[in-house]
Amino acid sequence: MKKKPRNQLWRQEIGVKLQNCMSKLRRIFETTPEISFISPQKEFSLYWNSFLESELGKIYQAIPWEKLIKSLKLRENRKGRSSQFSPQGKLALMFLKSYTGLSDRKLYEHMNGSIQYQLFCGIFLGPEKLADFKIISRVRTEIAKKLNIRVTQDVLAKAWKPYMENPNIVLEDATCYESYMRFPTNVKLMWECVEWMHGQMKRTCRYLKIPTPRTKFLEQKDKYFSYMRMRKKPWKQTTKRTRSLLYLLNKLIEEQDKIEDQNRIYLQFPEKYYKKRSVIRKVLSQQQEMFTTGSHSVPDRIVSISKSYIRPIVRGKEVKKVEFGAKVNMIQVDGINFIEHLSFDAFNEGVRLIESVRYSRTLFGKITHISADDIYATNANRKWCTAQKITTNFKRKGRAGKHEYHRQIIAAELRKERATRMEGSFGTEKQHYNLDKIKARTEQNEILWIFFGVHTANAVRIAKRLAQEKSSQSAA
Repeated sequence: MKKKPRNQLWRQEIGVKLQNCMSKLRRIFETTPEISFISPQKEFSLYWNSFLESELGKIYQAIPWEKLIKSLKLRENRKGRSSQFSPQGKLALMFLKSYTGLSDRKLYEHMNGSIQYQLFCGIFLGPEKLADFKIISRVRTEIAKKLNIRVTQDVLAKAWKPYMENPNIVLEDATCYESYMRFPTNVKLMWECVEWMHGQMKRTCRYLKIPTPRTKFLEQKDKYFSYMRMRKKPWKQTTKRTRSLLYLLNKLIEEQDKIEDQNRIYLQFPEKYYKKRSVIRKVLSQQQEMFTTGSHSVPDRIVSISKSYIRPIVRGKEVKKVEFGAKVNMIQVDGINFIEHLSFDAFNEGVRLIESVRYSRTLFGKITHISADDIYATNANRKWCTAQKITTNFKRKGRAGKHEYHRQIIAAELRKERATRMEGSFGTEKQHYNLDKIKARTEQNEILWIFFGVHTANAVRIAKRLAQEKSSQSAA
């Protein structure tokens, strides 16, 4: 008899193994006319143990839920209808949002169909579904009002400190988490203001049943769109559009003020309307000042009427010279990031080094080494670090000391750690934890979005360390 070739024998063995594996699965539509799943209420341990072994379950075990709930002062509703999510479930929903990187609608759909997502948030839906996908945004708004970054980070630092090898070494750097918005130009911003004011004036006149005042809105609209279609926008055309839009916006504001003054008895606008009007007035004054003086910027420059808290932050990078979003001064201890200072206004991170070391001491105790960028290497910071006996990675000034060779080795290692580990963590957070373009619509929600994005990445790192520790204990 002829011997079968080795490739054929190998394929037969693989086929047998696959059949054995597939025999454990049950095909619902081919074999069973009625579906009979094990009830989670009766066999909850089967679901729970499989959840804890998954990556999401390991993250669940790395988060100190009870202490976080106390720090945020989340409670059950005593009056009215009980919430679908418990206080822990609301927190878990925010971690899950950052971990998955899904939109609110997509997360709502996955939550209805995934038993692991439901266990992570402490609910079981069964054949039912969540009431509305907007429940996620409502939870986000509720927690954003109660968030205190320093207090909450104290809880996380105490829970994660046992899993840090070198809590005495601090890395420091600043980054910008950009908001989801169009690139603002003066013409775009002015047209948004004109369009909003014209829409409000039309609605007001329709409500009062009076004729709308004549303006050149339609004419300026055609000119604006023809200008925007230009591939290259000449300086003269830009100046012309800006002058026309400034005049039109000023006229719209005056006409709307007249209508409101004459019909004050019949009109009552919501608070959002008056806030938007004040923002547009400020935009008009800023743009008029920039146009008349020829300056490129003014203090507290508004770049978006829907997100008036956003300011341009000059970063000086080759790809993006200006970024629009929150600037964060971050400290890192053994790969775990903590927010030291967050602001939507531009600030000099070089003056934050002393405060960063003091904050690190409140979290982890004694600090012996610090690594930061060259912008932090001011004379004041150098003198303070020398007085506190803290080793830095700054370039030496003056004559070399007795242990210069050892100092250079330590500085090189600190510099390498900051340039690779810390800056790499910024890229990881932005690409994988929903911090690339933040789509929150209010300032509080944007801060919450950044907070949970940073600490979800931290929880994943701590979960990996917990898994390694358990595997080493089982092996021993």
